[in-house]
Amino acid sequence: MNLGSKSKKRVVLPSRPEPPTVDQILQDINGAAPNDPVFTILEKTGQDSSRPADTEAELRFQQCRRYLELNEQLQEARARLMRQREELQAAGERLSSDMAKVKGQEL
Repeated sequence: MNLGSKSKKRVVLPSRPEPPTVDQILQDINGAAPNDPVFTILEKTGQDSSRPADTEAELRFQQCRRYLELNEQLQEARARLMRQREELQAAGERLSSDMAKVKGQEL
């Protein structure tokens, strides 16, 4: 039986930070300057400059950016549809109420 291992204290590691939200990522992308290192890393690493500007990294970046744009449009469309749905429900309730009043007057 090894008693030495029981006397060691356990080191408590700090918790991981929360990943950034979509809004934080969008804010970061929109605030990035064209000369941001992320966009110019291939030039600085000595990659072949004769390659076309549409490198695989650039294409992936554009796909990600387009995804984020479409995601934002979908969120806006969702909010708009929910607002229209609430308006239609309210109009339907008013219509039902008006129909009940008309039916009550016929008697």
